[in-house]
Amino acid sequence: MNVRCELEDRPADNNIRLNDVDIDPERIRAIMINEVVPEDPTQDFYGSSGELYLSTTLALFRQAGIYVEGIDGITDLGIYITNAVKTPKNGYAVEKQSIESSLPYLEKELSLFPNVKVIMLMGDVAKKMFNQIARKRVKRNPIPSGATYKLRSLPYYYGDIRMIPSYIMTGGNILIEKSKAKMVAEDIAVMAEIIK
Repeated sequence: MNVRCELEDRPADNNIRLNDVDIDPERIRAIMINEVVPEDPTQDFYGSSGELYLSTTLALFRQAGIYVEGIDGITDLGIYITNAVKTPKNGYAVEKQSIESSLPYLEKELSLFPNVKVIMLMGDVAKKMFNQIARKRVKRNPIPSGATYKLRSLPYYYGDIRMIPSYIMTGGNILIEKSKAKMVAEDIAVMAEIIK
């Protein structure tokens, strides 16, 4: 299945960026939802370079004791990575319109994977958007409001799916902020243990 082709049945929006990746949806047992697509699409997880997003992600996987080479190594483990917001940021914060236009794509994207056991929410934007999707079905937020360092210590579920709130895994700052990088690596290790 090509993810982009599955999601493109919606009206075209030239600003929306979808993962152009062929993947077996049955093999995916974990989804990591990052905050926002990069300005340069070649730098995204499945882009031709992927360097911007993959460099920090692979470093975090190594800290978690998982040694993979590139995005194919991650998907071979049954892990799919996506971005919650499908349009690049124009400034420091993600605009409300970007969240609203991306939400239907993210919702449909998540529905493509029937065997998911874990969803990692990498940052507040991912957490907020997932809660909006979940509220349609369960009429409540699966992840409560609060500081990530407190939330990550408790198990949360959406049906049978384990939800792990964590920090954004992309951008140079994550590797500089040693305590956050350590916590993200710990959360990745928990995810890996669940999907073994």
